[in-house]
Amino acid sequence: MTDTTSPWTVEDLANRFAEAAWTAHRLPRVGPRGYFNPWMTTAFQVPDRYPDPERLYRPMPPSPQDVERMLEAMRWVQWLEVEQRHLVWMRAKRYSWRDITIRFACDRTTAWRRWQQALQIVVDRLNAKPGIAISTS
Repeated sequence: MTDTTSPWTVEDLANRFAEAAWTAHRLPRVGPRGYFNPWMTTAFQVPDRYPDPERLYRPMPPSPQDVERMLEAMRWVQWLEVEQRHLVWMRAKRYSWRDITIRFACDRTTAWRRWQQALQIVVDRLNAKPGIAISTS
C-alpha cells in the first residue's frame, strides 16, 4: 500500500502480513557468538561437491526498509488475541487451510471466518481516525 490516504483493506493487510513472513524467512540465521565450524570448509573443498544439487540456498537478505515494514506488521499483530496471532501468521506463512484447521480443530469455513475477523480488527484499528478511541475487547 503506497498511498497513505487510501484506507486499508483486508486484502492489503493479508498481503502485508505475507510480505512480513517472507522478510522474516530471509533474515540471516543467528547462532552463538564466536561459533565456527571448520568442518564445512574442509568438506566443501572437494571439487566433485560443486555444484551440490541437494544444498539449500538461502534467498538474499532483506533490505532495511523490508525489515522496518516487517516490524511494523509485527506491532499490528499485538492488537490481536494469541490464537488470532497464530492464525494470521500461519496464513501469512502460506500454510494450507487443512493444516490450519487441524491446528485450531475447526472447519475450513470457520477458520477462514476467524482469519477474516482477525484481519478486520487490525484494518479497523489502522483506518481509525487519530481522535477516536478503540476498545481492545
